[in-house]
Amino acid sequence: MSTTTPATEGRKLPFYMAMVEAIRQEMARDSSVFCLGEDVGQIGGVFQSTVGLHKEFGAERVRDTPISETAILGTALGAAAQGMRPIAELMFVDFVGVCYDQILNNISKTTYMSGGAVKLPLVITASTGGGICDAAQHSQTLHGLFARTPGIKVVVPSNPYDAKGLMTTAIRDDNPVVYLFHRGLLGLPVLNFIDAQFATEVPEEPYAIPFGEARIVREGSDVTIVAFAQMVHKARVAAAELEAQGISVEIIDPRTLVPLDMDSIERSLAKTGRLLVVDEDYLSFGVTGEIIARVAENLGRFQLRAAPRRLAIPDVNIPYSPALENQVIPQAACIVDAVQALMNNPL
Repeated sequence: MSTTTPATEGRKLPFYMAMVEAIRQEMARDSSVFCLGEDVGQIGGVFQSTVGLHKEFGAERVRDTPISETAILGTALGAAAQGMRPIAELMFVDFVGVCYDQILNNISKTTYMSGGAVKLPLVITASTGGGICDAAQHSQTLHGLFARTPGIKVVVPSNPYDAKGLMTTAIRDDNPVVYLFHRGLLGLPVLNFIDAQFATEVPEEPYAIPFGEARIVREGSDVTIVAFAQMVHKARVAAAELEAQGISVEIIDPRTLVPLDMDSIERSLAKTGRLLVVDEDYLSFGVTGEIIARVAENLGRFQLRAAPRRLAIPDVNIPYSPALENQVIPQAACIVDAVQALMNNPL
């Protein structure tokens, strides 16, 4: 599989349509691919993540389920073990708490414990992120929870082009993949997140983006920012402001957490010598700290000019109040301040 570039100039899709197009194309190509979850059928998913698929493929392949996340993943596990390729939606990633035993002790371990005899080609999808005042039980990101579980690949797209290519790769993979889509990037009118930057050129033909290959969003020479999902876009806003101040920022979007492309991060650090990692997951014991730890373990490959910094959700529940929610979720202004601190506090 290889990454392709947009071939249909001017054809733009929002994130959710690009994601659904990948699923539709894989369902048409492979009859073993099917979707299941709450409201994925005629409704097309609460976040339109399966819109149109029920009408095209029918109720047998786009299956509405009872409100039981444990049953959804148990069914997906059994189907995958028998050679099917299920795409199981959890709706909100917060709901993983209901069925985490299925992931931690069954889905992630079955191939290993069977000595490779049982493959599990299944995709688990879920929405993530705050910004729409869904309060503490519906606003988390939690991709670090999956990334620290051996046997699970983790995908976090930030744009429509990657959303399609990474979904194609996820469906074709013979291992369990957790595919997390940020609600703030979907481009749905109901979420009030319509923005031209969220509808980008997406080829109509199928294409696959390999896991473990980061994307250089913006080249720069002074500071490296590693960001995920919606934080990529906030980093771009911050980088434009910093450029006006004479600070050149390079932005790296890893696209997948497992596998993680540390080579691209380290190549960038060899040039800039300064690192900021920005995430919408929790701060402590999270992805931001893991990346900085890996950098610290390989300092011989480059020379840091300042101590690495990280931005993430502080160790609090995400508030319902819009003002408080904005305080705990990293914003572009927070990124600007952190980069300025990197520039002003050399080792």
